[in-house]
Amino acid sequence: MATETFVLPGEILDPASLPSHPKLPLKLGPGLRHIPPNTITSTVAGQLCTDKRKNAVWVEFNGSRYIPTVGDLVIATIQKSAVDLYYASLSDYTPNASLPQLSFEGATKKTRPQLASGNLVYARVTLANKHMDPELECVSSSTGKSEGLGPLTGGTLFTISLGMARRLMLLKPVEQGNLVVLEELGAQGVAFEIAVGRNGRVWVDSKNVKTTLAVGKAIVETDEKGFDVEDQKKLARKLARDL
Repeated sequence: MATETFVLPGEILDPASLPSHPKLPLKLGPGLRHIPPNTITSTVAGQLCTDKRKNAVWVEFNGSRYIPTVGDLVIATIQKSAVDLYYASLSDYTPNASLPQLSFEGATKKTRPQLASGNLVYARVTLANKHMDPELECVSSSTGKSEGLGPLTGGTLFTISLGMARRLMLLKPVEQGNLVVLEELGAQGVAFEIAVGRNGRVWVDSKNVKTTLAVGKAIVETDEKGFDVEDQKKLARKLARDL
């Protein structure tokens, strides 16, 4: 994040505050709306953040309701299936999203994954606006590869704040988000795997249930109690000793 400026809902952004890139198009993230031809306004109050390397701009805000945005990585819970679609929940207050059954790497009508109600998938939002229900994909439309997306098997799902989800998904969570609890757990020899969704969901898996629950507890407690760096390190060391 190169710069941060506070903005209010409905505020028109100064073009000088936006990043520019010789090759990449400007990418709008959560909290912003494009009004043709070239006006960009804020939809929430928060910090305006930019990433010059990715030519991206978004608003960091502490909202409690997830609003789908194109490009978001989310953890979705399958609710039901239709002929060619799965319907999946992103949050308690968001309409079910549709996920084409062939939107998986190498999927055909014979090889597509058979997902049941309650199954989890790591997906990308491909359509999001106030007039239509969200749409998802579990494969890159440009490469045909999953790129880490797809069904999540095993593990345990935890609910976290949207702010915590954004911190976990930062390129450098330690430097940019003061988030060291997972790095400290790893330093203590705890092996685990996680997937983080912008919709306030984090999936944790490890070699046993006790470790999975300990990692999930570390993330949730850090989020709910607002632990600083030192508190996170103490928590991680304590949980690691108990394993």
